Amino acid sequence: MSVNFIGYIGFNNTSEIHGVRKRVLDRTYVVDALRAQEEGGFDRVLIPFGSNSPESQIVAAYGAALTTRLGFLVAHRPGFTQPTLAARQLATLDQLSQGRVAVHIITGGADEEMARDGDIGTTKAERYARSDEYLAILRQEWSAKTPFDHDGKFYHIRQASSAIHPENLPVFFGGTSAEAIDVAGRHADVYATWGETLDATREIVARVRASAARHGRQIGFSLSLRPVIADTEEAAWKRADEIVERVRARREDAGLPTSGHRPPNDGSRRLLETASSTRRDARLWTGVAQLTGAAGNSTGLVGTPEQVADALLEYHRIGIGNFLIRGFDPLADAIAYGRDLIPLVREKVAASGDLAAAS
Repeated sequence: MSVNFIGYIGFNNTSEIHGVRKRVLDRTYVVDALRAQEEGGFDRVLIPFGSNSPESQIVAAYGAALTTRLGFLVAHRPGFTQPTLAARQLATLDQLSQGRVAVHIITGGADEEMARDGDIGTTKAERYARSDEYLAILRQEWSAKTPFDHDGKFYHIRQASSAIHPENLPVFFGGTSAEAIDVAGRHADVYATWGETLDATREIVARVRASAARHGRQIGFSLSLRPVIADTEEAAWKRADEIVERVRARREDAGLPTSGHRPPNDGSRRLLETASSTRRDARLWTGVAQLTGAAGNSTGLVGTPEQVADALLEYHRIGIGNFLIRGFDPLADAIAYGRDLIPLVREKVAASGDLAAAS
């Protein structure tokens, strides 16, 4: 199994260590981050979605025009665009970028965030049911050779037909609830999850594979982590401790809680359970997840590039083929990953494959 690296374009060069996150679009940063991650050997970059964020597809289109090889993982939330229109938008982006686009379906778990875009009163189960129907229509619009009708709970369509189809547009999907895993098994090409312990990751991989198998499908996996690397292990852990203290100070200054969290979604609740101890396994670090309530991608691997590469290889051995890695100093860390970490992991994966083939 090959290995792919997904970076991150977060609209500006800030993170949790800089205070309350603001989704301000910094064009200079976006250009620099695109170039750094293309030159650093990343396969794709995630363009995130939020109710107060710049629009992900437009940023991806801009990025595709400035790069030649880098791919884009476009976060997209069902329910705010008709699925037939979304299918044509994504297919158009796929064609113009010459096949460099994937879509990450974000169903949404926080009621207050959904309400900002007018989605008020829907339950989590209803949102996953809507995503299920949405993805079925999306894929049908991409593949149908003749006009089709659809009558479902959420969408009613007559004689839908698209003149544009993607060549190969992978669908990423996340969520750890039973509803999410069922939808992923039915529709996703890649299941995306956050960085948990090896044992917890094995468990979620097995559950998602079983879900896909029930629908006669196979599925890939992506793991999101925040690596903290340095020349020595001691220096790396020192940096991790400094990040924790900076996050703590910024949250306290902003009046945000650093404990007693009650996450609104299953994924964050699982991650917060992982964060019951600051260090798990050999390298897994959960200090920021503890402070933030595991709000999003907040666990990391800490050590030298060699040590972190070995830890990533352990996840690769249990089925993780994609690693979404981003740092707390977004641009500087992306450059360091491309220089010191990504080539090392690729070498180790290639060597492990050669050994398996020879045995």
